[in-house]
Amino acid sequence: MTAPLAFSYQALPMRVVMGAGALDRLADEIDRAGLERVMVLCSPGRLRPAESIAGRVGARVADIHPHARAHVPAASAAEAARRAAEVDADGCLAVGGGSAIGLGKIVALRLGLPVLAVPTTYAGSEMTPVWGLTENGVKRTGRDPRVLPVSVLYDPELTVGLPAAVSATSGMNAIAHAVEALYAPDASPIIDLMAEDGVRSLARALPDVVADGTDLDARSRAQYGAWLCGACLGATTMSLHHKLCHALGGALDLPHAATHTVVLPHALAYNQVAAPAATAKLGRALGAPADPALALWDLAGRLGAPRSLRELGMARDDVDRIVELTLAAPYANPREVTADGLGRLLHAAWSGRPPAC
Repeated sequence: MTAPLAFSYQALPMRVVMGAGALDRLADEIDRAGLERVMVLCSPGRLRPAESIAGRVGARVADIHPHARAHVPAASAAEAARRAAEVDADGCLAVGGGSAIGLGKIVALRLGLPVLAVPTTYAGSEMTPVWGLTENGVKRTGRDPRVLPVSVLYDPELTVGLPAAVSATSGMNAIAHAVEALYAPDASPIIDLMAEDGVRSLARALPDVVADGTDLDARSRAQYGAWLCGACLGATTMSLHHKLCHALGGALDLPHAATHTVVLPHALAYNQVAAPAATAKLGRALGAPADPALALWDLAGRLGAPRSLRELGMARDDVDRIVELTLAAPYANPREVTADGLGRLLHAAWSGRPPAC
């Protein structure tokens, strides 16, 4: 007889508007949130799209702050919060990927300003109450309901100009959220359903997105998958994969989504033996019941995404440093994390070898 079903699940209070033309409803969403002076946040490379989006809502925009950076450096966050106070903003509108949305979260955390998100990548961070901040080479993360966007608008038309390489790595980043959610200590049947469908949707959509960047159907399916995978991260505890990526990003300033892409198959291979139920679900989602970790490594290759930390700028000598940082403050994980195990994992990820347990 199997054990009676028992779990807890906390639904997150947020609103999602999805579909081609969703951006046409931005003014309504700002009004719905009761905001009158939003500060638009974006990275320097997304200034033009942000200006175009700001033009749609006119006087509701108090300022455009195009200084978001990966991993949210503490100095950058402090400057954004100062600027928001200076222009008397009553909310933030984050336009872009994880850098802009992450910056909005820190402003929300410090000033209590609501955040609306218009994602232009597939990272999925807009669906979580998780914040991150990097200072002195260390990336700290935490959870706070105040940083959860009050409204998210997914419009596939905004992603048409996204380069294939960014589409690939941000989509793999989103898949990583769902992978870890399946073997998280606080997983639930609800999260299992979302994670499996999210992985399936992204794994099927991303090759089409990379093959034809104008395919709105593929881009819509990728956004749907990113939504589900991001929501999984928002409802569960992060494990070894995210810990490694936080250590690599904070200490070495490696590119966020590309680092997730490289590390994911290796972290999953490390954990597969200790998480058979999660492995079976991922096998179904990826059509690879024998070895989903290898299937993710193959997927990254088909997408033309990086598959080694070496090509991202990491030196072989950095492995010991990352092992030390990871073990100093480990995350919950289904398999015991050891220095030897981490060293083998990181050397394989550094070299670009296929993942192995």
